[in-house]
Amino acid sequence: MRARALCGLAAALALLTSACASSGGTPATDAGSAPPAAAGGFPVRVADCAGAETVFDTAPRKIVTSNAAALEMLLQLGAGDRVIGTGFPPGTGTMPADLAERAAAVPVLGRAVIAKEKLLGSGADLYVDTFASMGAMGGAMGAAPTGQEFAAAGIKHVQLHSTACADRLPGPQQDLSEVTADIRRLGAITGTTARAEELVARMERTVGAVRTAVAAVPADRRPSYFFFDADAGTKQPMAACGRQVANAVITLAGARNVFADCKGTFKPVSWEDVVAADPDWIQLGVRNRGSEAETRKAYEQAEAFLRDFPATRELKAVREGHFVRIGSEVTTIAGVRNADTVLAVARAVHPGLTVDGR
Repeated sequence: MRARALCGLAAALALLTSACASSGGTPATDAGSAPPAAAGGFPVRVADCAGAETVFDTAPRKIVTSNAAALEMLLQLGAGDRVIGTGFPPGTGTMPADLAERAAAVPVLGRAVIAKEKLLGSGADLYVDTFASMGAMGGAMGAAPTGQEFAAAGIKHVQLHSTACADRLPGPQQDLSEVTADIRRLGAITGTTARAEELVARMERTVGAVRTAVAAVPADRRPSYFFFDADAGTKQPMAACGRQVANAVITLAGARNVFADCKGTFKPVSWEDVVAADPDWIQLGVRNRGSEAETRKAYEQAEAFLRDFPATRELKAVREGHFVRIGSEVTTIAGVRNADTVLAVARAVHPGLTVDGR
């Protein structure tokens, strides 16, 4: 069940970045947090979950992404023309409208995890990985390439900071700093630092306005919130835990994730656990179905289940009709749009909230 949720939601965890001196004595760019003036040059060093460093002396020219999350970041950065393939391709309607055509043109190397042989033979010089362990995700497709195999194929391998290493984070994600670090890191690697800073600044303005608007709400009066992953199935609910990006979104929006204390990113729980939490609000976590009508139908089916299921129909959120219809992708997958989701959740759970004068 957990693997299914990770695949379906394209969830993964985070990288650790460090700045070091290059062998020639030139300071290497800290791709996670360097200011624009320092982040425009090479070499750039990034470290994986275990601290192993990858050094970029020039920007990559042929990039493969593990899924739509990494693909969208690169498109947002203006480096999409260098993406030669992806796994877990974006479904119809899941990308922002202005990126959809370019995303659809990217060759699909795997409908799920890219097979090892196809990845190594892709001709890529960079693989951007959203997953903590491709081998754990790959199943019948075999083990993930080793570091030696990536090197032999001439492919540098980096992971998204906010997803691929979340289990190693010291605590829950309560802000979007890991996500913005990913954007800055990819900007440094691809030589699109200026664009990365523009994207981060926009996100920080949006989140900052929400933070200001909800600041007056005491912690103990912030509504409790359950992310219901309807697409993971209804037999056993899948909780979005504290280290998942969704926890940061919920927290910044001035709400309290009822499963913030569970370890990791996702965890199967019981309906009894949900009933015990009795959330004030429930987000109907539905993925885009490719059309407004089909997506609306999926939301309605998720809500109908909660209203009809004996274990949930007496929940406070269900009785009061406190349902939030915001897509799974922009809530659980790291990206620029997480900031807009913070705003949308805040406006849903705090009726009448004024954000930035609106």
